[in-house]
Amino acid sequence: MDFLKDYMVFAVVGICLCVGYIIKNLIGKDSFDRFIPLVVGMLGAGLNIWINMELSAEVILAGMVSGLASTGLYEAFHQFIKK
Repeated sequence: MDFLKDYMVFAVVGICLCVGYIIKNLIGKDSFDRFIPLVVGMLGAGLNIWINMELSAEVILAGMVSGLASTGLYEAFHQFIKK
């Protein structure tokens, strides 16, 4: 899993983190929470395609990894604040 850090695009992580946070706090239904990784993963892929102006498997992977990393970052931040 260490090789995935090479695919991180920090602008995409930041945008997806903000969008995921807004969805989590705006909708706030536990039944919708399971779709947040799907939303930020697809958003990350779309953003990275737009940033790179290229459609390739590597660009899609980097976007999805960055989007999904934002969910992990949110959880780590949330746990840090709770303690």
